[in-house]
Amino acid sequence: MIRSEEARRRAVYVAQVLGVTGAYFLAGRIGLMRQIVLDGAVVTPLWPPTGIAVAALLCLGVRVWPGIPLGTLLTVTEIGDAFTVSRLAIMFGNTIAPLASYALLRKVGFRIELARLRDGVCLVFLGAFAGMLLSSTVGSLTLLIDGKVPPGRFWLVWSSWWAGDAMGVLVVTPVLLVLRGIRWPRPGDRWLEASVLGITVVAASLIATRSSLSMIYLVFPVVIWAALRFQLPGSAPCALVVSVLAIIAGTDALGPFAGHSLMEVMVNLSVLNGCVALTALLLGAIVAEHRNIRRETEYAVEELEALVEQLAPLSGPPSERYGDRPRRHGPLDGGPLPDQG
Repeated sequence: MIRSEEARRRAVYVAQVLGVTGAYFLAGRIGLMRQIVLDGAVVTPLWPPTGIAVAALLCLGVRVWPGIPLGTLLTVTEIGDAFTVSRLAIMFGNTIAPLASYALLRKVGFRIELARLRDGVCLVFLGAFAGMLLSSTVGSLTLLIDGKVPPGRFWLVWSSWWAGDAMGVLVVTPVLLVLRGIRWPRPGDRWLEASVLGITVVAASLIATRSSLSMIYLVFPVVIWAALRFQLPGSAPCALVVSVLAIIAGTDALGPFAGHSLMEVMVNLSVLNGCVALTALLLGAIVAEHRNIRRETEYAVEELEALVEQLAPLSGPPSERYGDRPRRHGPLDGGPLPDQG
């Protein structure tokens, strides 16, 4: 019995590691569909594998970390034709960055439910911005040492690499954390409003990212609507849709991205995706936190009312509490004096 239980645990562990590896590789293939080559570096405006890695560590624990370098190895093999020391260094950087993000988030007491504002802020600044500094630095330095990136273009490659990795955490990780707590829909759910929201976010994103009138701001009211009405389960998928459609339009030089240089397109995409992700994540967390506070307050009021009802019989008039107790009349009561004789 003990051996079978141990074998089952090992099988589950191997399946989890292989699952992380496969998800990382598939996400990398999707990200490379919109790759941009800067000198000798291959970067993307959004690198989904970083979001996969951080979400896997948060949900499954640090023990599944071998799936990250295995997924990175398969992904970089798709880019080049040989496994070199530089690729090993890139694999190292792509592994320690999600681990650093996980360690920082655990240090500050991060909760994967993202029901507090502090959780959203920590995921943004520690999980995305701070943690992904490692992968971009290691990768850019490796390419610089190999001579694939000239010194004058180092910071361009570094910033593009960092922005793509950070956007992966900001956009993909919240969606995966939301999917973790998904449940079967109930008849009382707001189906009609959710359907209208889904159609609206696609339509607004297409208009904003493909129109020549520079209407990028059109997506923000939709994201705010999703956050206010559906919290993170609504705003996170909306942010993902906006980011994906913006990246497709940007790499194809459509709409507001037409006529701009590669550097300008990368900057515009990074700013847009970052603002959309921040709005969706932080506003969704704020609304969820306020709702939780309201529920806790209502629950406390109900408990207080129940306590008051229990104590009410003990707080009645003295005549009711001591009705069976005889009372003596005295001078101060206005009654007759007792007999003296």
